[in-house]
Amino acid sequence: MQPPVHDSAPADGAPGLIKDTTTHDFMADVIDASQEALVLVDFWAPWCAPCKQLTPVLEAAVRAGKGATRLVKLNIDEHPAIPGQLGVQSLPTVYAFKGGKPVDQFSGALTESQVRDFIARHLDPAGPPQAQAETEAAESAFAAGDIAFAAQTFAQIIQDTPDNVRAIAGLAQCYLRTGDLERAEQTLALASDGAKAANEIDKVKAELALARKAADAGSVHELQAKVESNPDDFQARCDLAIALNAKGDRDGAAAQLLEIIAKNRAWNDGAAKVQLLQLFEAWGNDDAATAAGRQKLSLLLFS
Repeated sequence: MQPPVHDSAPADGAPGLIKDTTTHDFMADVIDASQEALVLVDFWAPWCAPCKQLTPVLEAAVRAGKGATRLVKLNIDEHPAIPGQLGVQSLPTVYAFKGGKPVDQFSGALTESQVRDFIARHLDPAGPPQAQAETEAAESAFAAGDIAFAAQTFAQIIQDTPDNVRAIAGLAQCYLRTGDLERAEQTLALASDGAKAANEIDKVKAELALARKAADAGSVHELQAKVESNPDDFQARCDLAIALNAKGDRDGAAAQLLEIIAKNRAWNDGAAKVQLLQLFEAWGNDDAATAAGRQKLSLLLFS
């Protein structure tokens, strides 16, 4: 016999992650607990058919979070006071609590991917504290050039916390560093659409796009020769910028594109500016080359 949909027993060896609550216990189970983790409150009733569809989806998402999220279920027929205070008008309704306060809610039986996106909007991109420490260690290893250790650590973090955006971005960067563009793209696809810190994913996506372009751009030596023989060969300059960036010469890459914009900003429907902005996205806003390039671009566009 299958257990009831709203069984309060611990699930999959994860005691305390999924439980039923009462009006009396709501403060401890939800308000206090949300100081440590994201808490979803599932307001349900025994007569509600959509509730029976949604609850297993919520439970699966919480189990997958490995401690980053908790689920608390409240039967509104037995405990009407709190749903009344929150203005719950239809079932199922799910509230997300974080830091002792409700931060979001939805009504209706969402799909698994929609529930994951809802949760991801409110999770720390580095996951729970242990995952944060592991993520920082992997990022430090990557910065130091220990790609193998970084990749192994990022992969383990993703296995434990599948929605860890920083680990997903980090593993994709490891594949980029080793030239495995296909696996980098597959890794980026693991990030849910509603994930926080999407800018980290977008940054790596921009790096991936540049890596693909660099493979077709040609050698730096050949492209420099083309530009020297014809300074107005803007396509060669654009390709040279991509090739220079692939070699780590960010200032040189920006200079080539800025030269195109200075001479003919409308060339190829503004392709040089589009390419330069893609470089900025891949480098990140905190990079010195991005700051210098943006300043020079502004002077060109608004002088």
